[in-house]
Amino acid sequence: MSRPTILTERRLTELAGLIGTNQEVDPSISFTGVCSNSRSIIPGDLFFALPGEKSHGIEFLKSALDRGARIVITDAQGAVRAAQISPATPVLQVPRPRSICGDVASWFYGEPSKSLFIAGITGTNGKTTTTYLLNQLWKAADFKSGLIGTIGISYGDHLIPATHTTPESDELQRLLACMKEVGVRDVAMEVSSHALDQGRVLGTRFQVAGFTNLTQDHLDYHGTMANYFMAKSRLFAYGQSELGIVCIDGEYGRRLWDEMQIPKRSISTTGKADWHFERVEKNLKGFELLIRGVDGISIANQFNLIGNHNLENLLLAVAIAHESGVDPLVIADALPQLSGAPGRLERINSDKYLAMVDYAHTPDAVSRVLAGVRGQGKRVIAVLGCGGDRDSSKRSLMGKALNEGADIPIFTSDNPRSEDPEKILADMTAQLSIKPGGEVIVDRKTAIHRAVELAGPEDLILILGKGHESGQEIKGVKIPFSDKEILQSAIEALG
Repeated sequence: MSRPTILTERRLTELAGLIGTNQEVDPSISFTGVCSNSRSIIPGDLFFALPGEKSHGIEFLKSALDRGARIVITDAQGAVRAAQISPATPVLQVPRPRSICGDVASWFYGEPSKSLFIAGITGTNGKTTTTYLLNQLWKAADFKSGLIGTIGISYGDHLIPATHTTPESDELQRLLACMKEVGVRDVAMEVSSHALDQGRVLGTRFQVAGFTNLTQDHLDYHGTMANYFMAKSRLFAYGQSELGIVCIDGEYGRRLWDEMQIPKRSISTTGKADWHFERVEKNLKGFELLIRGVDGISIANQFNLIGNHNLENLLLAVAIAHESGVDPLVIADALPQLSGAPGRLERINSDKYLAMVDYAHTPDAVSRVLAGVRGQGKRVIAVLGCGGDRDSSKRSLMGKALNEGADIPIFTSDNPRSEDPEKILADMTAQLSIKPGGEVIVDRKTAIHRAVELAGPEDLILILGKGHESGQEIKGVKIPFSDKEILQSAIEALG
């Protein structure tokens, strides 16, 4: 992860005052960075040893010290272990170190989020595409912008692979400080429910928080939809975000709209709202649109992404772009050039038929995408699997969505992880009467090749679930695997 080029030095006494500890500290000790990942420590850093789901960060203290960490902040369990590992290392003990990590990092790096227009997008589906559309609108307006999300992190000439949808809180503050240092004005950021539940965005002030939708996902982590919704709603609290823009088309969007206390704007693809469509005409390229917004704004032009779900993504991006100062005329001119995000209904070269890959990996997303491409080809041949070691209750729902939405459904593997892929497929198909022509093929590469073999002129091939991903995890090993590359090679070999 990048670091600001200008070195900042803080005293341990300043830190003690910030977190309100009564511990005696050595006034001569200082630090020049904040980091919670022992592998990313550089000399002079303060090391946040955080408790985790599988292990405690204090177990990596020796590694952090070997790399040059000077000070440790941790909890009571970590403090006891630190005294055993390195009795001479200064340790500040706090009850919940994760809850202050973002605030401490923000303070250290000069509260960068207060100098940037940061738009945080949350929801089950559409986060990535919305952030990409918003970033493209900023580029059309010549705004210097940054992007943080599932596919990666980008700003200026920097392209950084993403390990999480939303970085850990100290990483996020370093990243925002780097963006501020090179003159970035606006940042589009995906905010996951895990990040909100784990406090990764604490210390970040969002000018706008955007909500797309909420459907079943991540129940292996949150347990219930109520907990999942509660995690998402934290982004729309006083002190975290200044304005909320919410899609009110779904049940949870309407509930969030009713419950949130910060200033708010509504969007709707189906009815009246602060931002809505006055005209939507579907065509082979996408849609001819007329958008109505606040202050009597009218924006009309062609939009070349297919699928009704992309109308929601576009409307949210347009509403946020307006709040950030993009001229509506610039937005209108940019609409035909907007291309969305990699791996989201991304087209693969083929002269014979339409071929696409998409990241849809929830029941609702699969249904939306399959409904959105209906009519784009004579038949829809779709390939889908479910991930292992994740919410198993959604597998039958995803199988049903595939079976109902595709003309020829092909059930296969996704990332089986530690599970038996045949058991996952059994969960997907147990309650189904697979429609005529449908197949179950365990090996994903074979399933993709089979889809191409079955396709005829003007059919549509759709590979679902992995989108932009470049690997497949099997039995703890991540092997190179790209739906895009495999589909392209199958088309070239068989088409």
